[in-house]
Amino acid sequence: MSFLEVIAHAKVRPGQLEGVKAQAAEIVRLTREQDTRTIRCDWFISEDGTDCEVHEMFSDEQGLMEHQMHIMEARMVLFRDYAYDHRSTIYGEVSQDFINLVKARMGVAPTTFSFVQGLERSATV
Repeated sequence: MSFLEVIAHAKVRPGQLEGVKAQAAEIVRLTREQDTRTIRCDWFISEDGTDCEVHEMFSDEQGLMEHQMHIMEARMVLFRDYAYDHRSTIYGEVSQDFINLVKARMGVAPTTFSFVQGLERSATV
């Protein structure tokens, strides 16, 4: 697995769905304009408007770090004003330094999974 996938989940604050959508648009804009290693940045809202998920893919850990730097302020606004209960899961290899950085910024470490098996190739065991 030569890329990283991230799935982030958050709850929408009551009455703040439009704010979440506006911040999602801002984060996607920043990603398009500034990121060089981001492959995917897709936002989803649950049918009842109470949850959101972000599905992201990066070429490598450096791409994920770059993305985090570019969206830092917009993400702070998102969680300060519109969303809460952020959780993230990273699929692929990341350093402990990166996990510590995410924990320091978001207050909780991401869950991580290492690649084992897939249709295209097997992991080295």
